[in-house]
Amino acid sequence: MDAFSGFKKETVRFFNGLRRNNDRAWFAKHRETYDKHVMEPAKAFVVAMGERLRTAVPGIIAVPMVNKSIFRINRDTRFSLDPSPYKTNLGLYFWEGRRSRMESSGFYFHLEPPDIILGSGMYTFPDYFVLRYRRAVVDPKLGRELGKILAVLAERKDIEIGGKHYKRVPAGCDPGHPNAELLKHKSLWAGFGSKIPEEFYSARLVDYCYERYEPLVPLHRWLVKLAG
Repeated sequence: MDAFSGFKKETVRFFNGLRRNNDRAWFAKHRETYDKHVMEPAKAFVVAMGERLRTAVPGIIAVPMVNKSIFRINRDTRFSLDPSPYKTNLGLYFWEGRRSRMESSGFYFHLEPPDIILGSGMYTFPDYFVLRYRRAVVDPKLGRELGKILAVLAERKDIEIGGKHYKRVPAGCDPGHPNAELLKHKSLWAGFGSKIPEEFYSARLVDYCYERYEPLVPLHRWLVKLAG
């Protein structure tokens, strides 16, 4: 595998074309472009980004394979009203923990021209985690720690904090607790969104992403510690 040197204009053109022609015939015709300008640089980026992330989070898992750090492009249409066979984005994930990637906190990279999104956290709490999270939120030590982490992130106008799902505090939880708003979460994440930067087309993308992942490391560590 070649060292990561950036994505290409063809990467963006491929997804723009797929958005206009989301069918199997078009994809088959452009399969070579997908392999060369999406999959090849994506695999190289996973390796390079994983190495860089491990300088801050030694336990990060980065596997340059589909259904590992690279999300599959095929959509699951079995339970969807949208029959489109393909996703029109590139999703990459670097996770930490002994559980599966989707049950673990990690760092996410999302390309959907003309935008990219970089984030960290847990995008859906797995069943085992929900009660553990609620107890931690109201725990004097863990709750205070999370509150401080989120307060620092909230000061940044370029960072969005998300994951709130419920309109009311869930039954059995204290609506008067100082962290009551956090009890309304079904996930917890923080991230950046922007137009595709010029660094996207060079090896500097690794530095660009790391600079935006780094402020999110405390939130990731809190979630990893809680997951056990």
